[in-house]
Amino acid sequence: MQQTAYLNGQYLSIEEAVISTQDRGFLFGDGVYEVIPVFNKKLFEFNAHFTRLQNSLQAISVVNPLSKDEWQDILQNLIDQHPWDNQFLYLQVTRGVQMVRNHMPDECLVPTIYVYTNPLHSLDENTITNGIKVITLEDIRWLRCDIKAITLLPNVMLKLAAKQQGADDAILLSQDNKVLEGTASNVFMVKDNVIFTPPTSNNILPGITRLVVERIAQNNNIELKEIALNLADLEQADEIWLTSSTKNVLAVCQLNRKQVGTGNPGKLWQKINALFIETIKEIAL
Repeated sequence: MQQTAYLNGQYLSIEEAVISTQDRGFLFGDGVYEVIPVFNKKLFEFNAHFTRLQNSLQAISVVNPLSKDEWQDILQNLIDQHPWDNQFLYLQVTRGVQMVRNHMPDECLVPTIYVYTNPLHSLDENTITNGIKVITLEDIRWLRCDIKAITLLPNVMLKLAAKQQGADDAILLSQDNKVLEGTASNVFMVKDNVIFTPPTSNNILPGITRLVVERIAQNNNIELKEIALNLADLEQADEIWLTSSTKNVLAVCQLNRKQVGTGNPGKLWQKINALFIETIKEIAL
């Protein structure tokens, strides 16, 4: 099947979508991105994703090249051109092409806009039943993780380090053992039927799935607290979860090679996960 991408005003086959080698995104990682899930051909939490895109662009001093309606039209057009009911859209905006490499960007550069989509697959039964294994690693990323920047080399390195140690992912810790987030996810833990998650900061991306989980908890009278957590808290947790746009809510059943809680996805995860699936169904109708 031929996939279609959007690049700077044109819909092209994904093979034809070619970006200049002088693009600042290629040379400097000078750009931001979003990943938006699609259920039953409908964008999930588009307003929240658009707001985060705006915030990221503003933080790097790039004016959003498209209006909210223009973005929505492009995204829906790509969705409709592909056969999958459930998809995830990747959109990227870089500062643009600059023919002479210089850390200081030229004035009035034209941003590069790139969007493509892939099928969004459900989690496999083994992951749902048994959860995942994670380790903790010291965070080696930069100090503005609240910007959804395309410069993800540290995340790749941390993900590889987790794999090399037999884990599925890593939870990142500050130098003083404060819990931050996963390599591409937010972190929740449960203790005595209360959900805890670290408050957002410059070190933590404000995740959209995280936001939805918080809303679900509030609407169902489930106690949830945003407080600073440390490694000792995770080690005493009854449940640990990771949340992201492509994985929804993942149960962590092993932390640093030790069992979390009962060693199986916990009861509160089961409840939140079921409510999350209901939320998806409601927007997909």
